[in-house]
Parts: sequence; structure tokens; C-alpha cells
Amino acid sequence: MRQFLTLPDVAEALNISMSQTRALINRGDLEGIQIGGRGQWRVEQAKLDEYIERLYAEQRQARDQTTEQKA
Repeated sequence: MRQFLTLPDVAEALNISMSQTRALINRGDLEGIQIGGRGQWRVEQAKLDEYIERLYAEQRQARDQTTEQKA
């Protein structure tokens, strides 16, 4: 079963503000969906995990490139 998080849950998980969380979604960096008549945002736990893994991969790549340039 899919698990969905509210934006405050996502903000807490990433230790960032609500405005930063909204900006991630608005830019398309983090995938979310709007649900219900009031259009409340939800982020699937799997999408949050993918976002975090993507950031780790980008950091590894940047670190590897820096190391190669120094060599």
C-alpha cells in the first residue's frame, strides 16, 4: 500500500521550512499530487525516498569530479 505524506511531514523529514518544501514541488524537484477539493498536497513516501537518493547521487558525483580534478 502506498503511503502519502503531508507537506509538514515532508518538511520535518528533510528538516526544511514549509516554503522550501513548496518550492521543491513547484520547481518539480520533488513530485507531489494535489488531493481533494481544497487541493492539499501529498507526497508519496517512495517519491521522497527517490528525491533523497538522487541528492546523494548528485553529491557523490560532485565529490568524485572534485577529486578527479585535484589528481
